[in-house]
Amino acid sequence: MPELFIVSLTTFFAVLGPIDVSIVFAALTTQDGQKEKRRMATRGVLIGGAILFLFAFAGNPLLQFMGISLAALRVGGGILLLLVAIEMVFARSSGSTSTTEEEEAEAQTKEDISVFPLATPLIAGPGAIGAVILLMADAAGDPFQLSMVLGALLLILLLTWVLLQIATQVDRVLGLTGLQVVSRIFGILLAALSVQFIFDGLSQSGLF
Repeated sequence: MPELFIVSLTTFFAVLGPIDVSIVFAALTTQDGQKEKRRMATRGVLIGGAILFLFAFAGNPLLQFMGISLAALRVGGGILLLLVAIEMVFARSSGSTSTTEEEEAEAQTKEDISVFPLATPLIAGPGAIGAVILLMADAAGDPFQLSMVLGALLLILLLTWVLLQIATQVDRVLGLTGLQVVSRIFGILLAALSVQFIFDGLSQSGLF
C-alpha cells in the first residue's frame, strides 16, 4: 500500500477525529429523533466534505497566488498539526479540532447543527483544512498520489458518517476514558508526522 495513502489516512483520522465528532454529535442531539439525527449527520458530512475537497483542489493555487512557497506551507502546516497533536496527547481542546465552550453553548440552542458546529469546525476545522492542503501538495501533481490522498479523505469522511449514525452507541461503549486513549495514540502518531513535515519544509527552504 502506497506510503502517502497510509500517511494521509492516519493524518485525516487524527485531525478529523471521527470518534470525537460522533460523541459530540450525540451530546448535542439528545432531544432529536433518529430520523432528524440521520438527516443532520448526512448533511453535515456532505457539507464538511465539500469544504475539504474545495481546499484540496483550490488550496495550492490560492497559496501560489499569495506567493507562499511549498516549503513555507510544509513548515506552517507542520506546526499547526503539531499543536493539534499536543492537544490530543494531553486531552485538551482549543477549538482547532473541536468546538470551544462558547461554540458548544451556541450549538445547544440551535435546532439544526449540521452546518455549525458539525460541518465546521468539527469536520472541516483548521487542522483538517491545513492537512488536506499539505498532503495534496506532497502529491506533487501526480494523479496516482493525488487519488491516494483523496481516497483516504473519502474513507475517513465515510467512517465519520457511519459513526454519526451510531453516535449514541459509540459514546456508551467508549466513554471518556476510551476516547482519550484513542485520541492519545493518534496524537502521538500525528506529532511524529507533523515534525517530519517541518523537517521536510526546512530542508527545502534552503536555509540550511
